Amino acid sequence: MGEGSTDTPQGVGHGSGSKTGHVPVLLKEAIDFLAIKRGGTYIDATVGLGGHSYEIAKRLGAPGHLIGLDKDPAALDIARERLVVGRPSSAVGEPDWPQITLLHRSFAEIGSDQRPATIDGILADIGVSSLHLNDAARGFSFQADGPLDMRMNPQAELTAEQVVNQVDEVTLADLIYEFGEERRSRRIARAIVRSRPIRTTAQLADVVSAAARPMNQAERRIHPATKTFQAIRIFVNHELNDLRALLEAAPRVLKPGGRLVIISFHSLEDRIVKDALREGVKQGHYELLTKKPVTAGEKEIDRNPRARSAKLRAAEKV
Repeated sequence: MGEGSTDTPQGVGHGSGSKTGHVPVLLKEAIDFLAIKRGGTYIDATVGLGGHSYEIAKRLGAPGHLIGLDKDPAALDIARERLVVGRPSSAVGEPDWPQITLLHRSFAEIGSDQRPATIDGILADIGVSSLHLNDAARGFSFQADGPLDMRMNPQAELTAEQVVNQVDEVTLADLIYEFGEERRSRRIARAIVRSRPIRTTAQLADVVSAAARPMNQAERRIHPATKTFQAIRIFVNHELNDLRALLEAAPRVLKPGGRLVIISFHSLEDRIVKDALREGVKQGHYELLTKKPVTAGEKEIDRNPRARSAKLRAAEKV
């Protein structure tokens, strides 16, 4: 879940877990739109800390199969504790709990992992999680100083530090503009190049803040470095290309009547989802279940301010 330029600076995490205290966003709405069939096969494409997955598993029951994917092995460890080790116990016989398969991989690989027309539902809660944002050592947030990393998958080669210190000024400006929708991208890129080497999130935030002073009241509501951090994170993790790959594969792997539910957190993601679902309708793949995105209500936003920017879109395979 992204820190989108029109969204909260800290973004929204996927999943939930007692270790983090994080609450899954749009939980009831996501479960309702999935219309879970007992004994079916479902994919949580961003299993995260297991919050959405736990609710799916409760409804699937023992005949069912839940497949959870995540780029981050640390998230999978927490999800495993919640979904496998900590599954509900039963006084009589085996617990009514589905088969759980947790895989360390990107949801972009769904098309190659799954056979056609075998999945009853796919849920994806897109972007960065609170597990990443709350750990300064992961380098996602400017709220606490840490190394410039930003990798969702710690085994990936490209880091934010490499992008900040090695990418040429024109390319850096272009990616900040494209992935951060930052109008002052050229000024920011110039400042970054002049300030190299930059090693920490605090250093980068200071450089960007000095170059991108707010020009109006609306811009003062978010940190000046928000859009740049978002852009670099998206670039490092190939987030938008992975999302496109998921959306392209979904119609092939879903059964007729299967549901696709996507929760996004900034305009770049939501635009890609909206366009893909509309194109799917034109091609006869989908019936739209959400003509407009579903958003969090006031009560949920009061409980969890990070839900403010969440948008849910859903479709059914026809």
